[in-house]
Amino acid sequence: MDLFCSFVRVNLLAEKLPRKMMLQVYNLLHAMSRNDRDCDFYHRLVQFIDSYDPPLKGLQEDLNFVSPRIGEVLEAVGPIIFLSTDTRKLRNEGFLSPYHPRYPDILTNSAHPMRAQDLANVTAYREWVLLGYLVCPDELLRVTSIDIALVVLKENLVLTLFRDEYVLLHEDYQLYVLPRILESKKMAKSGRTKQKEADLEYSVAKQVEKMISEVHEQALVSCDAIHRERRILLKQEIGRMVLFFTDQPSLLAPNIQMVFSALALAQCEVIWYFQHVGIASSKSKGARLVPVDIDPNDPTIGFLLDGMDHLCCLVRKYIAAIRGYALSYLSSCAGRIRFLLGTPGMVALDLDATLKTLFQQIVQHLENIPKPQGENISAITCDLSEFRKDWLSILMIVTSARSSINIRHLEKATVSTGKEGLLSEGNAAYNWSRCVDELESQLSMHGSLKKLYFYHQHLTAVFRNTMFGPEGRPQHCCAWLGVAGSFPECASRIVPEEVTKIERDAVLYVESLIESIMGGLEGLINILDSEGGFGALEMQLLPEQAASYLNNASRASIPSAKSPKGAVGYPLPGHESYPENNNSIKMLEAAMQRLTNLCSVLNDMEPICVLNHVFVLREYMRECILGNFRRRLLTVLKTDNDLQRPSILESLIRRHMNIVHLAEQHISMDLTQGIREVLLSETFSGPISSLHVFDKPAEQHTGSATEVVCNWYIENIVKDMSGAGILFTPMHKCFKSTRPVGGYFAESVTDLRELQAFVRIFGGYGVDRLDRMMKEHTAALLNCIDTSLRSNRELLEAVAGSMHSGDRIEREACLKQIVDLDTIIGFCIEAGQALAFDKLLAEAAGAVLEEGAPLIYSLLAGVVKHIPEEIPEKREIRRMRGVANSVALAGDHDSEWVRSILEEVGGANDGSWSLLPYLFATFMTSNIWNTTGFNVDTGGFNNNIHGLARCISAVIAGSEYVRLAREHHQRQLLSNGHAGDSLDPDIRVSAEASIKAAMQLFVKFSAGIVLDSWNEANRSHLVAKLIFLDQLSDISPYLPRSSLETHVPYAILRSIYSQYYANSPLMPLALLSASPRHSPSVSLAHASPVMRQPRGDLTPQYSANDSGYFKGSSSYSQEHLYDAESGSLRSAENKHRNVRRSGPLDYSSSRKVKNPEGSASGSTGPSPLPRFAVSRSGPISYK
Repeated sequence: MDLFCSFVRVNLLAEKLPRKMMLQVYNLLHAMSRNDRDCDFYHRLVQFIDSYDPPLKGLQEDLNFVSPRIGEVLEAVGPIIFLSTDTRKLRNEGFLSPYHPRYPDILTNSAHPMRAQDLANVTAYREWVLLGYLVCPDELLRVTSIDIALVVLKENLVLTLFRDEYVLLHEDYQLYVLPRILESKKMAKSGRTKQKEADLEYSVAKQVEKMISEVHEQALVSCDAIHRERRILLKQEIGRMVLFFTDQPSLLAPNIQMVFSALALAQCEVIWYFQHVGIASSKSKGARLVPVDIDPNDPTIGFLLDGMDHLCCLVRKYIAAIRGYALSYLSSCAGRIRFLLGTPGMVALDLDATLKTLFQQIVQHLENIPKPQGENISAITCDLSEFRKDWLSILMIVTSARSSINIRHLEKATVSTGKEGLLSEGNAAYNWSRCVDELESQLSMHGSLKKLYFYHQHLTAVFRNTMFGPEGRPQHCCAWLGVAGSFPECASRIVPEEVTKIERDAVLYVESLIESIMGGLEGLINILDSEGGFGALEMQLLPEQAASYLNNASRASIPSAKSPKGAVGYPLPGHESYPENNNSIKMLEAAMQRLTNLCSVLNDMEPICVLNHVFVLREYMRECILGNFRRRLLTVLKTDNDLQRPSILESLIRRHMNIVHLAEQHISMDLTQGIREVLLSETFSGPISSLHVFDKPAEQHTGSATEVVCNWYIENIVKDMSGAGILFTPMHKCFKSTRPVGGYFAESVTDLRELQAFVRIFGGYGVDRLDRMMKEHTAALLNCIDTSLRSNRELLEAVAGSMHSGDRIEREACLKQIVDLDTIIGFCIEAGQALAFDKLLAEAAGAVLEEGAPLIYSLLAGVVKHIPEEIPEKREIRRMRGVANSVALAGDHDSEWVRSILEEVGGANDGSWSLLPYLFATFMTSNIWNTTGFNVDTGGFNNNIHGLARCISAVIAGSEYVRLAREHHQRQLLSNGHAGDSLDPDIRVSAEASIKAAMQLFVKFSAGIVLDSWNEANRSHLVAKLIFLDQLSDISPYLPRSSLETHVPYAILRSIYSQYYANSPLMPLALLSASPRHSPSVSLAHASPVMRQPRGDLTPQYSANDSGYFKGSSSYSQEHLYDAESGSLRSAENKHRNVRRSGPLDYSSSRKVKNPEGSASGSTGPSPLPRFAVSRSGPISYK
């Protein structure tokens, strides 16, 4: 029958060849055989092809002589076909179950084993029916044939010829079978046969006509439902079969035929599904094509593929046990067949010599089978092909019409013994013999899905639709991928191009599926890493939300109280336990379960081999998880508006890492190390300058995440390129802005906690990268100062001379000639911003280091105290000091930082830098002071002029250290090295003395310029300048309070601060009015006043060096004298704040200065404050 079907398929496939192609083939063959052109033969070929009938007509005529025999065969396989379509009977009688369907404790089924193993061939039987009745239509007129044909036609729409070539089944039946049936009906009606037979034939023909006419529409409607029901049955039965045989592998061998039947049925259903996806059929000739409704999201396909894969794996795993069982069965079968041959019934049959010889050979074959006891079964080689050939010879003889002994004689002669008959024993032995030497080929025949190659596009689409659907299972991935291993078997070896193409398609199919699997894995992780996932479980109440809830709760507890106007719109913590949120939590749990299952499955999956390509899913999964983490990191760096807050970014990273750790528990590899590598690759920006001595390779990748964040901070905070009005607030130790920078105000991203989060995310590399970028920026600003010093050197020398000589007129004339003064001040303020930001960054880095590595932090803190004070410093000491300064452990961060910049760029290298205090003193003549106002809420000025104080202190100190180191180096060169390496132990002391002298020089001349420039017409700048000088002494460790007291008496500053803080709740003083007739006015960036915190250690968040209010002492021991005075004065002014309102400048109508009794002049001689007096009742009082 297989040969018959192949013959029919070849002829049907020929019909698909174009006539012109056939003509060319014939023409080519003719030319090759004759080596010339025979026109007469050519025309006969044309006539032959032109008059050539469709193949089906010719087949019906040519195969007419075997038609009756074909009909008998199709009738014989009818019961198996009916059984295969009866899903209820298959389930109830346990044809595909290793145990009794109604009594699970009984490890046997109620189905007959021969019927069960016949199901393995039911696919071939269905093809016999479809092709047999198509080319032998007269056999449909048998009474039983109608039902057989109806069952098979109703569940099929196409008939596969070769690979993915097919013919539309019902169209061909209507075109070629129905006319023959109508012809038979017409002949029966005409009465050419006997009347009784004519009536029967007419009736049957009429039924067949009706069946063929109606079955097409039935098939269009019901074929998908029929096969879906069958797929569900197979899904259930194969699933139970896999569980059973995995638990009881010893029962696999006795039931191997049932396993083959299950594999064959599942194979048929899977191939049928993909054959019919996208098929369009027409109900009648010429009608519009109707697409068949096949569900592309059917999840049973994955279950069938997975079940087939598991069954094949079980068979391969226990293949030796199956062979051993088959050998044992055949050995025992030899005795039974010998006994049956000696029964009286067989003796009475009087077999001819040929049959006797064949039966004896059968018994000899079985008796010569090696015994498997105590031997390695896999080493036993046994060829039973001769046994099978002899048994088939016997069957062919007893089924032949010419034989005197037919098959029924043998069955009747041996079945009376009460045991299996001879035919049953022989057929069973035939089947078990194939389990000895053809087990692999049987498994390949029933379990191979190589035909799916021709539908691999549909395969990919269905996989994507079902794998991550509601009924998808991650464990099915193995089976979907494993299918590709058999694709190359479809290639024809005689066509090399096809081999290459199919191999390439198989690899692309696997890569496409892996991409989908990893996309699903990525999607599951991202679902959990979302605000609807784990983010919903992190929800907490803010303090103000909690207060709102408490207020509402307290009002609700009082019956007389009014109910709140509006309901609180904040979800309470624990809201996920509310009944209405059950679906969300179930979704979250399902995603977690799928993630862990998928990770476990991919981790345990064997490598997928497609020819010379090996796909290790575990490695793909690792790359997917780490690649997704990198993409998520770069995505969450910025929000829709701008940079994400570092603390939020840190929490998002931690949440994602928690999900990765959840997956890591099911994967036998270290994903945490991979996450660290990703973070390192995204933060590494070259060697850390103070720690690493190697150079950065030219091709070294620089972390893009670090670049994004650092560039944002430099552009938006340090440089304020967006013009958001960035102000450094010493009181709060952060930067603030008048409007949002991106999505947040500046304080939200520059607070110490935010910078600590930045340090924890990007580590030392991120800190060093941001530090280097600020150094580069500051170096450019210092270069502008150097340029200004060089270009104004002569003027500054003249200014210095006039200041020392007291020539005010000459000094003012020279000061007016200095150009771009406001520009230089702007550069210095920007440098001060960078210094302040770097100080915050260093403090954040130090806090993180102390928290994460306290031993290293304490070691570093201890080492810094014992670093030798040398100028110039050795390279190792300079590196150690740089490391300490980067974590805020060095004494003076700002000066050390500026010093390192000047040493790197070679700045402060000429004599013009000795004029630096005079250049800074000239800043007091700038117009910038006219708009400068002090803000008690921030402890700074409204235009960042306090950054100028930080810059002046750091640049003077840093440049002095560099100058002294260079002078020492020059002295060594002049002495030709005779001085050796011995350094002057007092050089550090002399350096500090030099810095103090420069600072005092600056303060002296600045105060002089400030007080000399004040007059009746213009005094708006006086208070800001005096507070500026006070803040400078507060910031600089080299400017003690006593040096400032000489030029700006403490009582003046006390009065200024007293009036600021006394008036701050109502009208904070920011600017003195330009009009002498009006009281001081206010110009603050923040209109709402903030109550001042008490002085002392109760406010640890206020740095001693960054205070925005008056301090009675500096941070050094020589000024402890003023601590007690500060306390007493502060308490006094708190007591009398409401009594005395004499401010720093209290103007009356007369504007005459009187010195009350007991007053004394602030200084004598050429003092910079000749007009000020100190009073017990107030610093300056105008009557």
